[in-house]
Amino acid sequence: MQEQIIQEAGATPSASPLKRAAVRSSRTSRQGMLERLFALAFDGLVYPQIWEDPAVDMAALEIESGHHVVTIASGGCNAMSYLTAGPARLTAVDLNVAHLALLDLKLKAARHLPSHEDFARFFAGAASPLNPQLYELFIEPNLTPEARRYWSSKRPVGGRRIDMFERGFYHYGLLGRFISVAHMAVRLHGVRPADILNATTIDEQRWFFAEKLEPLFRKPLVRWLTSSPVSLYGLGIPPAQYAELAGGRHMADVLSERLGQLACSHSLAENYFARQAFGRSYRHHGKGASLPPYLQPEHWAALRDAVPRVRTANSPITDVLAAHPEDSVDRVVLLDAQDWMDEAQINALWAAITRSARPGARVIFRTAAPHSPLEAKLDRAILERWSYDAETSQRLGANDRSAIYGGFHIYRSRR
Repeated sequence: MQEQIIQEAGATPSASPLKRAAVRSSRTSRQGMLERLFALAFDGLVYPQIWEDPAVDMAALEIESGHHVVTIASGGCNAMSYLTAGPARLTAVDLNVAHLALLDLKLKAARHLPSHEDFARFFAGAASPLNPQLYELFIEPNLTPEARRYWSSKRPVGGRRIDMFERGFYHYGLLGRFISVAHMAVRLHGVRPADILNATTIDEQRWFFAEKLEPLFRKPLVRWLTSSPVSLYGLGIPPAQYAELAGGRHMADVLSERLGQLACSHSLAENYFARQAFGRSYRHHGKGASLPPYLQPEHWAALRDAVPRVRTANSPITDVLAAHPEDSVDRVVLLDAQDWMDEAQINALWAAITRSARPGARVIFRTAAPHSPLEAKLDRAILERWSYDAETSQRLGANDRSAIYGGFHIYRSRR
């Protein structure tokens, strides 16, 4: 099955897992060329911070002490946050070696840095001259060989990769640079995105977005730029997901709507996603700090204790689940991976999930479009072994502070 999927995608069996996932069309078609270009752009650090809200995930998952959680790693924020709930095991997988190196950096920092203050300086502040010293003294000796090579190696331009934590880590990676370019473009129109952080009420946030940001999406140049899938590669959105996200509308209108949700759906005092998007940093000092669960001081001890329970794999999640014994997995987190997949790949994935799932297992994922793809693409024999919790999915999806996805979905095993 996997070899067939690879051949249909226009890639060879020797292609990297990342290219096999991203390249689905003929290599000579326009879509195939766009997909290959995206795979090239994605072959490095993409997400310095993950953009799925872990508070929503953990409410949906209800992780218990005996559970085995399997998740796509991405930037590692969610995998680290799940550890604060105390699962027995956590397996984190990713096709991107940079993301696994970032997760290993976070894991070993949590385990070996002397204090939560040092941990917060490293990952919440992420812009201190002390961070490279902390890395060399406490983290580097404990990393996996692959992660050590990644963080200690030279960047193509200027210094070691670990030095990004001295200069403002969240400005780096494909997404970080995309946001920086967007900020520069907005400032050319006389608007400072960070000014929204001065708002003290949601009404003030709504006024700022309506008066300062929303009109930019009606400008001809913005509408022309966003009309191509290439324009959103910096957000980590592949061509297949671009079409799902657009849903037949102009992409500028969709982006305006999603940015408005990010800016206005929650108070900025509690929305660290908005603070990163508009202010490029966490609010991590003193009263009112807004941080992911893994960076909150009250979870420090539990996080340190949980680190040895984590295993990682640079493999497709389908392969990892297929290698697990039957009845061995309690919770599966797919992020938005199915937006990248065709029907054959989704069926292979859910066959592996269904075989490895314990009774009562749950699967969560997000989609660019509002609807779940399973009703249309998943074999009925597999689908009937799962129940879709539409009411809870809609309620929790509305609470997602990042507000950038169209749908949040929870499936429960019928066993």
